[in-house]
Amino acid sequence: MLKRALWQGLVAGTAGGVVMTLGEKIEQAVTGRPDSHVPARVLQRLTGLPERPGAQPLPVNWAMHFGQAALLGVLRSVMAQSGLRGPFASAQFTVVRLTNDQILENATGVGAPPPTWPRGELVVDVLHKTVYAFVTGAVADALAARNGPGPGQRHAAARPGRHTGVGPLPRRHAHGR
Repeated sequence: MLKRALWQGLVAGTAGGVVMTLGEKIEQAVTGRPDSHVPARVLQRLTGLPERPGAQPLPVNWAMHFGQAALLGVLRSVMAQSGLRGPFASAQFTVVRLTNDQILENATGVGAPPPTWPRGELVVDVLHKTVYAFVTGAVADALAARNGPGPGQRHAAARPGRHTGVGPLPRRHAHGR
């Protein structure tokens, strides 16, 4: 399962990153919002690369932007392989994506906590990260579905509906064996 989750997650996360970036470029063309150089600054601080004022090198910005998108896609793929699929799982993953950004940005001193941001910037950031999470989720879910239901889905199918007191599946049935 983990081997599949790795490659499928990298594919799903990259797809989510590409769609998010296209959405950002469309939004920027409409709103006039400039490019963000936060990803590059975070990567520079994490790796000890030299920093400079103003615009940052595009390759450094994209390395962090797409690298983070791809790597986080692995987590969403693990969710899908486990049976956590669909819009609810993608909503959960949206929170993970936003949290990951904030940990890295705040820990490096590049960013500030979202409650201190102008509301418009906060809305735009949440919107773009939500697009990323749902596209990544759709791709991860589709790839995981090729292997059948995940263990969580098998467990839920043992007694359909909402019930308490449903014990775990026998180990031999958890992974469809």
